[in-house]
Amino acid sequence: MRIGLLGAGRIGTFHAAALAGTDGVAELVIADADPARAAALARAVGAHAARTVGEVLNRRGVDAVVIAATTTAHGDLITRAARAGLPAFCEKPVALDLAGTVTALREVEAAGTLLQIGFQRRFDAGFLAAREALHSGALGRVHTIRCVTSDAAPPPPEFLPHSGGLIRDCMVHDFDAVRWLTGREVVEVYARGSDAGAAFFREAGDVDTAAALLTLDDGTLVTATATRYNGAGYDVRTELSGERGQWVVGLSGRAPLTSAEPDGPGAPARPWRGFLERFEGAYRAELAAFVRAVRDGSASPCPGAEGLRALHIAEACEVSRRERRPVRLADVG
Repeated sequence: MRIGLLGAGRIGTFHAAALAGTDGVAELVIADADPARAAALARAVGAHAARTVGEVLNRRGVDAVVIAATTTAHGDLITRAARAGLPAFCEKPVALDLAGTVTALREVEAAGTLLQIGFQRRFDAGFLAAREALHSGALGRVHTIRCVTSDAAPPPPEFLPHSGGLIRDCMVHDFDAVRWLTGREVVEVYARGSDAGAAFFREAGDVDTAAALLTLDDGTLVTATATRYNGAGYDVRTELSGERGQWVVGLSGRAPLTSAEPDGPGAPARPWRGFLERFEGAYRAELAAFVRAVRDGSASPCPGAEGLRALHIAEACEVSRRERRPVRLADVG
């Protein structure tokens, strides 16, 4: 198959290397808003460079596209791929708001094309094992879920205005993972945020730390926290606590944790430094799953509607954070 890669930035560079080594990918064509950057990446991975995104979308023989462009371009690129009849993998989000997401998904539905959204935690070995344990009944009734997503250092200031903010950019992964792990829906949220860090967070109308309490439709309680300032390292953990057992995703020898107990473990020698390192295997697995789905004509393993549902939770949390009150999802839309 011939795959078009749209975007040659940080995540695009990672995806290019992964796709170049993915079974079933015979050729990779790369385009970027900066043609020189696309050409440089193409040389590095043995791919072909296109002068424009349109050249990729209209190129004969391109079987599918992987969208790794800036977040604000996602909705438009998904629409253009759908109108070109091309299956698409897109990094989350579909769009920065609910209206833009719905519009793009309607284009995909009208075209009848495949769309896969990049919630890579669904393909991580630890999350897969925890989901199996939960659904097998090994944990019994799960009463509490605790999610942690912590960056080792803040992103560049210029990233924030185009990111959607901490809740939409980072915590949305937790929201999707909770839905996928449990098979339940979030019905109510209460969220708070703190902007005590660098001034550029306040200037962007964002926060550097946030916490949310989610209530699922069966009464299960979920706490989710996120921060841009976790100097110990990159930390993603999800705890599932049930009447029979308790499982933790992300509790490994590289988790950036130091026990306060005299006989507990000290700080890891090599803590996770970032999401690409922590989830390298999951990123490769999700792209391989996308290629198989395109090749076999099967359903998307993570369809666009999943992106809409996770963003709906994030939007409710943003309303709750601004208005300092609990918010029911049925009241947001």
